[in-house]
Amino acid sequence: MLPDVGAIMQTVARIVVTGAAGFVGSHLCDRLLARGDEVIGVDTFDDFYGRAPKEANLEEARRREGFRLVEFDVRERRLMDDALRGADCLVHLAARPGVRPSFEAPALVADVNVRGSAVVLEAAAVAGVGRVVLGSSSSVYGEGAETPFREDVPVGRAASPYAVTKVAAEELWRLFAPRFEHAVVLRFFTVYGPRQRPDLAIHRFARLMLSGETLPVFGATDSFRDYTYVSDIVDGICGALDHGAGWDVFNLGSGNPVTLGDLITYIEKAFGMTAHLRRLPAQRGDLTGTWASIDHARTQLGYEPRWSLEEGLDEFARWVRGLRS
Repeated sequence: MLPDVGAIMQTVARIVVTGAAGFVGSHLCDRLLARGDEVIGVDTFDDFYGRAPKEANLEEARRREGFRLVEFDVRERRLMDDALRGADCLVHLAARPGVRPSFEAPALVADVNVRGSAVVLEAAAVAGVGRVVLGSSSSVYGEGAETPFREDVPVGRAASPYAVTKVAAEELWRLFAPRFEHAVVLRFFTVYGPRQRPDLAIHRFARLMLSGETLPVFGATDSFRDYTYVSDIVDGICGALDHGAGWDVFNLGSGNPVTLGDLITYIEKAFGMTAHLRRLPAQRGDLTGTWASIDHARTQLGYEPRWSLEEGLDEFARWVRGLRS
């Protein structure tokens, strides 16, 4: 049973989700709609990757009466005002993604992720939204942070422009927190599962392996990540929407880091294939390892990851094979 953690949102009438057509955003929309919430999805269908996969992500949501999609950039204040009118909660997931690509377009990444967050926050405050949740990243911990990463350690030793923008967005959330009943930052740790972005390692490895191509492996195979199944991430977001009051920061991870070498072995098993590797130097911005302490989320949000990496990769493999059939 979840401990007494303050205010509990029993019924949410209307939730605005930015980045609704994306990987995590679309899964969140499906979950909120399934439990009876009304969802306004905001997405600009950014050109970071193609529109077709994002449209496919929304197929289930579009079949439900409680869903409405509005297509615009979150930096457009007037349209953001319109979307937030009458909303009870906001989940801000819209962002220009990618650690490595952020070195090529740092100004664009900063404009979308920092100015965009400021526009969204200001509009939410003016609209009287009670509860606001920001999707952040494990990248804010930077290189050299003690593992497992804890929310109470200082952040800011960012290794990429993308990480810098996430630190800045978190600071905006903290500064605006007094204007809301509940303001929460959620640091996601290497999310994977069906609908994962095509540029991310697990999805890219799977496509290359199925095509008989070699897998580019950057850096040492003993580097490690805290891989977290998307359904567990959505559990954490819903927990943050429903429980607590005031300002807080939570890690959402599995709490069980896995080396790159072991990840490749798990992917081989899920697809029943052998991967052929091409070793390459480590790339700028990649952290040596990430590992989430999830004690705070477990205590305050009732967060408890349910998916093992093997189980999650089996689901992911079924989805990928479905795309190719």
